[in-house]
Amino acid sequence: MKPILHLKWKIRGDDIFKLVGALFASSILLLIGLMIYELIKGSRLSIQTFGFGFLLGTKWDPAISRVFGALPLILGTVVTSAIALFIGVPISLGIGLALSEYMPKKFGFAISFLVELLAAIPSVIYGLWGIFVLIPFLRDNVYLHLQKLFGFIPIFSGPIYGGGVLTGGIVLAIMIVPTVSSVMRDLFLAVPKSQREAIIALGATKWETVKTVISYARSGVIGAIILGLGRAVGETMAVTMVIGNKFQVWPSSLFDAWYTMSAIIANELLEATYDLYVSALMNVALVLLFVTLVINILSRLIVWRTLKLVRGIAKE
Repeated sequence: MKPILHLKWKIRGDDIFKLVGALFASSILLLIGLMIYELIKGSRLSIQTFGFGFLLGTKWDPAISRVFGALPLILGTVVTSAIALFIGVPISLGIGLALSEYMPKKFGFAISFLVELLAAIPSVIYGLWGIFVLIPFLRDNVYLHLQKLFGFIPIFSGPIYGGGVLTGGIVLAIMIVPTVSSVMRDLFLAVPKSQREAIIALGATKWETVKTVISYARSGVIGAIILGLGRAVGETMAVTMVIGNKFQVWPSSLFDAWYTMSAIIANELLEATYDLYVSALMNVALVLLFVTLVINILSRLIVWRTLKLVRGIAKE
């Protein structure tokens, strides 16, 4: 009788645990839903006033005309994120390959730990480091030489202040490297050993083997890059501290100041003194949330699909 009773309690306990786990998991979806609801509610006045024109508007004047447009903010976010990917992705790819294909296991583990540790550093620390170390170094040792060599190209012309679009992109690149390189390392390690042995048996060199590994995990690498894009788009404090925060449709050069969606929210939310101003900032936040959610969901799906495919082939 007692074993049967014990079995019943065990079954009930499993059911309760599954129910509690499902509730906790669904609470994440509920939280995201509440965030979206509050942002839509808060941005309703802006949507009613400006409509779709808010996304294409090029003027942000809370003081006089009370007209708000988010196009320069969207462009600033896209350009700085693109610069971050342009710089950060090759570095992340090199780190991922080094850790998975070239370094000894123990040494690679230590380097992996240090790389992942960079992801735990608060963004405000990156911003402070950017202001006091990176900006003076780039201004005096890099940007001046870039302008001497490529000053005839408009994007490398104009006055050099240190902070600006290129600096913001470089700081973002440093911040996305830990995330992207860690995902790439896991993808390369997930490639079946049999695939490496097969290509080596055909007389392939180490580099040809590495190219095969990259090709094998190609879609996952794309997912890792998109994941890095999501990280760059949503970053706030570090970019706010180094980009210059100047509202304009298009900067005169890469050395010029600009603005991003997250930066204007951080800078102006406490200064918003009337409903339309607050609603416009909430509208920017809604656009930012939508973009980051789409990017992160897409990247995770690609990475998970690749890992599942690779591991499925490995089992076969």
